[in-house]
Amino acid sequence: MEDRLHMGNGLVPEKIVSVLLRETALRELFEQQQDGRRIEAEPTERRDSPQLPQEEPELPSEHQHMDGHHLHLSSCHECRELENSTILSVKFASVENIPDLPDDYATADEEEERGRRISGGKPPNVLVFTGGCEEQFQKIRSLLVECVDTDRYAIYHLRPQQALSEPWLDNTLLLVLATDQTLTPQLQLRFLSYLSRGGKLLGLSSSLCPAGLTLRPRDTQSDRICSLTFTKSDSTELQLSVLSSGSVFERDGASGGDVELWGEISAQDEREMAIVRVTHGVDSGEAVLCQVRLETAPDAQGSAGFSELKMSNARRYEVLTEILTSLGLSCELSQVPPHSPVYLLSTDTEQTGRFLCWLRAQAGDSGGVLRSAAGGLKVVWAGDEPPDLCEGECVLHTEPPESFSEHFSLQTYRQHLQTQRLGRTVLYADITSSTMDLLHGMMLQSPQEVGLIAIAARQTQGKGRGGNAWLSPLGCAMFTLHLQLPVDSRLGQRIPFLQHLAALAVVESVRTLPGYEDVDLRLKWPNDIYYSNLMKLGGVLVNSTVTGHTFSLLIGCGFNVSNSNPTVCINDLVLQQNLDTLAPDQLIARSVTLLERFVSDFQLRGPQALLPLYYSRWVHSGTRVRLWSEDGPEAEVVGLDENGFLQVRTGEQVVSVQPDGNSFDMLRNLVVTKTS
Repeated sequence: MEDRLHMGNGLVPEKIVSVLLRETALRELFEQQQDGRRIEAEPTERRDSPQLPQEEPELPSEHQHMDGHHLHLSSCHECRELENSTILSVKFASVENIPDLPDDYATADEEEERGRRISGGKPPNVLVFTGGCEEQFQKIRSLLVECVDTDRYAIYHLRPQQALSEPWLDNTLLLVLATDQTLTPQLQLRFLSYLSRGGKLLGLSSSLCPAGLTLRPRDTQSDRICSLTFTKSDSTELQLSVLSSGSVFERDGASGGDVELWGEISAQDEREMAIVRVTHGVDSGEAVLCQVRLETAPDAQGSAGFSELKMSNARRYEVLTEILTSLGLSCELSQVPPHSPVYLLSTDTEQTGRFLCWLRAQAGDSGGVLRSAAGGLKVVWAGDEPPDLCEGECVLHTEPPESFSEHFSLQTYRQHLQTQRLGRTVLYADITSSTMDLLHGMMLQSPQEVGLIAIAARQTQGKGRGGNAWLSPLGCAMFTLHLQLPVDSRLGQRIPFLQHLAALAVVESVRTLPGYEDVDLRLKWPNDIYYSNLMKLGGVLVNSTVTGHTFSLLIGCGFNVSNSNPTVCINDLVLQQNLDTLAPDQLIARSVTLLERFVSDFQLRGPQALLPLYYSRWVHSGTRVRLWSEDGPEAEVVGLDENGFLQVRTGEQVVSVQPDGNSFDMLRNLVVTKTS
């Protein structure tokens, strides 16, 4: 099972994860480097390079941006890294992976933007390295949130040990170095290896210095106000006041890449290099390195030059936006909207009546407010006046207006829902923190027979496996379903199977529709929904609480239906086959219907009732894998064991791998320890 296990006595045990300690290949590389042996970089597959122009324009000065040059560093031999599965966010789709899209799939501008962002198949992960300083990470994260479209990217803190040991190199869209601490040789090697493999890097007062550059201390101290001249891509210049890092760049004359001067600071009668872009050929990445503190906002309490810096603050954001855009990020800001009202919707009068009786009793005992992880829900009964809300509260309407949302159709949902109980009583919100949070405070008290489900059109704090972020834009089907099971039942004894059944229900919700049988939706162990074995479209998360002899379960699910950005979605695949597009409310209802059927079949006949169908949809049949590392033992995937764990055969031995703490690396056929 995933995440939290709550006991009836109120105790919350720590999560127990099996960990395999292994030597890192970097140790050998460092030893070789110390021995003075030159290590040549292996050719790497081009992963993230944009379309190059047919002809390079002649540049009138060195200050202009030079599109079309990309970093290709002469670096050490890097051991092949594991795909980082720590972040539950789906891979970008390459246009080549979805052939023959219709001509009217998107406008030319939209397609160009989409192709630019998703080339190379990298997930929308932005990692921030601050040398381990949490306060600095929060500052940089807040800055990035103000500059980029947060619906498209997930921002994570990359700590020093993670930077050296975890497989983040191949699934990071942008790395931000935001520490002025001197980087160790090991970290320098790691970050240069990331660049040599096509990575994009933003250095903010960082000591990283690729070939062709050196850092020189300035005569003046750091954090002094200086005048910056920044050249934009259209050759216009911005003049602004910023804080100096205390260092500037100089060309070292060594064999290196192309160094473009983007920003200079004035020092008496000369100018010094403060912002540069470094590229090394057509097969690699690029770095924009800054030795002025673009990350530092004017501080009214701590800066003597607050007024001067404040006057330049809008231009500071303009410079940051220009740089981030050049590195491939979308800087079209989208404001996080406030939470919307929650509406109680019914597909079954009797079951909803039971829930209303329970709700009236609960609200009466708590002053009309239900408490949940999402905050307070103030119950408004039919005919009541709209209440005054306190901070963190939103309204729960027991009788919704006739038109309560343009994003959800109760009629469509009711038409496709064919259950006895599950999903019959709906809590719907256009915008909420997460559907899991919405039900969390009700899961132990609400009556089982009402079939409670929470559905949202958009989540502001969607969660994935291991506490990771889940991007939740409009068009993504998102719901959390409440289910109770006896501990001594067949499924109660094999709870890990529940996430497999829920993921299978989503896949079958599409593939059992007449004409949609060949839409290539599949399953990846333990809880992912995939397009073929190429791209992730969604996932399942199960939280459980044990009270007496009963499991109280929240099954959270999110999968992309009509949101082509930031990834591909089900309708992208449907349109390839000239089929009618599908709607989130339709597929949620069908998924819940099939899940109820699968749970019933499992309770009657055990795992064998569903395993043949499950195996026909999963991506692992006949796969040979390496366990734990690329040097680990080779194994053949056998299937699922009686508890729902992955079974692999190594020689004569069969090993079961638990979902907790492990994940399946699709790119390199590895079963790897999952980190967060």
